[in-house]
This record gives sequence, structure tokens and C-alpha cells, in this order.
Amino acid sequence: MAMGKILSSGPILRFLLYLVALVSLPADAAVKRYQFDVQVKNVSRLCHAKPIVTVNGMFPGPTIYARDGDRVVINVTNYAQYNMSIHWHGLKQFRNGWADGPAYITQCPIQNGHSYTYDFNVTGQRGTLWWHAHIFWLRATVYGAIVIMPKQGTPFPFPQPYRETDIVLGEWWNNDVEEVVKQGNKLGLPPNTSDAHTINGKPGPLFPCSEKHTFAMEVEQGKTYLLRIINAALNDELFFAVAGHNMTVVEIDAVYTKPFTTQAILIAPGQTTNVLVQANQAPGRYFMAARPFMDAPLTVDNKTATAILQYKGIPNTVLPILPKLPLPNDTAFALSYNAKLRSLNSPLYPANVPLKVDRRLFYTIGLGINPCPTCLNGTRLSASLNNITFVMPHIGLLQAHYFNIKGVYTADFPDRPPQPFNYTGAPLTANLGTTLGTRLSKIAFNSTVELVLQDTNLLTVESHPFHLHGYNFFVVGTGIGNFDPAKDPAKFNLVDPPERNTVGVPTGGWTAIRFRADNPGVWFMHCHLELHTGWGLKTAFVVENGKGPDQSILPPPKDLPPC
Repeated sequence: MAMGKILSSGPILRFLLYLVALVSLPADAAVKRYQFDVQVKNVSRLCHAKPIVTVNGMFPGPTIYARDGDRVVINVTNYAQYNMSIHWHGLKQFRNGWADGPAYITQCPIQNGHSYTYDFNVTGQRGTLWWHAHIFWLRATVYGAIVIMPKQGTPFPFPQPYRETDIVLGEWWNNDVEEVVKQGNKLGLPPNTSDAHTINGKPGPLFPCSEKHTFAMEVEQGKTYLLRIINAALNDELFFAVAGHNMTVVEIDAVYTKPFTTQAILIAPGQTTNVLVQANQAPGRYFMAARPFMDAPLTVDNKTATAILQYKGIPNTVLPILPKLPLPNDTAFALSYNAKLRSLNSPLYPANVPLKVDRRLFYTIGLGINPCPTCLNGTRLSASLNNITFVMPHIGLLQAHYFNIKGVYTADFPDRPPQPFNYTGAPLTANLGTTLGTRLSKIAFNSTVELVLQDTNLLTVESHPFHLHGYNFFVVGTGIGNFDPAKDPAKFNLVDPPERNTVGVPTGGWTAIRFRADNPGVWFMHCHLELHTGWGLKTAFVVENGKGPDQSILPPPKDLPPC
């Protein structure tokens, strides 16, 4: 009765109708605002307590929710003792490199006590991405998910799940990560590997003191769940599986795929994978598990992180079942899994693969040894592309490009290695010195680029996940051994290749990618193994402005951090 009275009064009814209209406005127009306070917090894992850098005291950090077409405004205030910058991994940042986040590439870092607002549009993208610190090794604890929903009224191109859950895979060190890295650098050697892997910041009950640090998700019999899986680990490619349940892969790196069913997935640092899981097994408790893939003779943290998928009504006393993960060195699984990834390539979600190539690049990936008088053996390990170990500048490369500041970088990165050799033959252990330099490659606006990334046996072969900022690219080909420019292009998939922002170059093999350089700016390209990035396995593309009004870099924001 009272409600009837309220609704019959004119102004209030009009106001309620106005509210309803607001809610039903097209969601493309929304602005999503977030406040990120970078702060140190004491956290305990594996019987060890330590201060870690977090966003808003959360580990992992908060999830960013947006919709295709939204503007996202994130004010980052730095209360930690370290300089900070945050990268929104996989967002294209069209003409807006100022919001991309890698320190000394598109901005100088945010200093203690200062703020910077990352202001960007989400255009033509939907799916799972993620954000992380992009300076030093701080992304060990400073990371979180980005969930971009399709435009209002646009369904998923797969069965609508009942619920969805973020599954963020990470690594944990008992000691201060920055100190661990400093120690390694002092010796000229790799730092100690992590002490645990984590799922949503928790290692799971196979680790000491971790019963209470176990992520669990409840499911109902007969329902379908979407898992948004992110590999936020620093140095490990990971297998992931759910005991007793198949997974259907429907998206990688926020691009829809042709669905396929698998018992396990492989996911490299920087990558995301969305899978559907049907709760169609006998009600019980089932482990979800993640552990590394490594098919080279190198040391990794080979421990298994676990979380629990628990059917509703099942008591916690029931012991969970462990999944059968591929063996840590199962190259055959890795290659066959990646071969199944295909773009959806439907009328709504076409794969616009560049068929004509304007610029062909061939980059060799190598490890090396350079002199270091203060290091343990008088040498330090390094890494290079085309034998060039990248030296970080002291001001942002994007500023140097935009304001034409001389002496910061040279735009003479070579299109191919200085001299060809048998890249994947017997291990090469002599003449391992590299050239140091801040050398970038200049790319004409809107030109099409084909880049072949070739692993080498300089010291050792190894799998390398490469991430390109500012773009997605098509993975048109991959193979083991040396790339053969005469024969291999005939086998390229130019119809429905996977489209992504981070791709694994197989151990002792090569990967070919194509993209159209339609996003002007300075865009970082680097190995997403933090160890190798720190050793210099990185470069950047300077994509020139086009002639049209909306084909040049936007002016920098007023609060861009000073250098």
C-alpha cells in the first residue's frame, strides 16, 4: 500500500524512471574509475612472514572490470619505497602509449609519494587480460586480473557459463624478491628460483603452513563454469589441469578461439586462457593444479600449486583427488596443445591476417656472457636479440620520440642477425659476448610486419614467451630447428592462426608472427621471463605517425611522471 502511494506521486515516479533510464543507457559510454594505492603489507606464506608491495593491501591485487567501449581511469598513488609503474597487459592503448606503463619505455616511474592517472579507452577488445608492475621484479606481488565484458547485449560465442572465476597463477619467494635479484646480479648468475607457485596468491595444501592458504571454488552439479586463467609467474611456463574434469578452451589473450577440449593447458608468463569446465563428475573435492613445463636442462621451481574445486554439500573432510599433469619436460604435449589453438575467424570475430608483407624481420634470441669486474667470476650472464643486449634509458623512450630528444636511443636495430650460423646446432660456448645498446626498430605507419623469432643454442636452447605491447599479432607459423625462409612460409596458417599478445618461441625452434603497424608510438617487445628481460632480452618498435588526423600519438597527459 505504502509503495503504491509513493509510486503514484509524480516527481518521485519521474525520478525512479530516470534512474531506470540511467541503468539502461548504452554501457559503451561508461567511465570506470579505480584508485590503486601501492603500499607495503606484511603477508605470511609457507611459514614465512615478510613485507610485500601490494595494491590496496591485496595479494593478488584488485580485479579491473570494464566493458568493451568503456573508458577506464586508474589513479595510482605510490606509498612504497620503490619506484612504480603499472602495465595493462594486452590492452592496445591506441595512440595512447602514455597509459601503457613500462618504466623508461613509455613513462618514467611514479616515485614515492606521487601519483599518476592511467586514462585509456577499451576499444574492440573483450575477454581476460591482466595488469602488473613493469619495473624491477615488483610484479612478483603487484598484479591482478582485467575482465572485459562484451558490449551490452552481445553474447559470448560459446555456451553462457553459470558463474566465472579468476585463476591467477603466480610465484612466491620466502625472501625479499628485490634482494634475491640483487644478490644474483652481484654474482652475475641467475637468482634463486621461487619457493612455491600460487593460485590466487595461495600455494595450496601440498606446502607447509598452507592449509589455510588454499583457494577453493564451490560448484553445483550439472552447471558450467568459466575459468579465466592468467599466468602471472615471473619465470615459469605452467601446465594447469582440474582433476577428473576436461576443459574446453574458448579464448586466449582476450581473443576467441575455435573451442577444443583438453585435459590440461599450457600457459606461458603473460598469457591468459579462458576455459569452460562442466561440473559433471561424481560430487566430491578435486584439485586444480599448476606446475612448470621446462624442456631444457635448466633449474626451475618444480613444485605444484593446488586449489580445490568443491561440489556443493561435500564436507571439507573429503580428501581431494590430484589431476594427471603432463610430465615437466613433455615437449610433445606442448607442441600439440599449441597447434590446436586457432582463431574463431567467424563473421563477427574475423581473423584479419596480413597476407602481403611490407617488412620482414628475423631476430635471433641468445644468451651470452659479458665482462663484469665486480661479479663472482668476472663475468655476468646476459641475453640478446640479434646479438644486441638492450640497455635501458634514463628517460622514457616515448618522451624522447615525441619531443625529439636526441641521444636517448638510435633507430638502427638490425632487421637480421649480424651473421648467420647454425642457430640450433650443438651448444655454442665460445665468443659469447654481446653488443650493448639502446637500439630500436623504426616501422612505417600501417605497414605489415612479419617477425620470425629464432631460438639459438648460445649457451643453451630454451623456450621464450615474447610479448609485444600495443598490439595483438597472428602466430602464422612455428617449428623446431632453424627457420627455412625457402620452405617454411609455405606451411604458414594465413586463414585462422591464433591471435595473441604473448607467444612462446619453442625450445630450439622458431615462431613467425604478423601484425599491421597501425598504432603509432614506442612499443616494447620483450621476453616475459623476468630473468631474461633483466638480462637485456628486449627491444622496442618506433611506429611512425600516419598522415590522417587520428593516426598520430596523442599529446602526453599533464601528470606524466617526471624523470
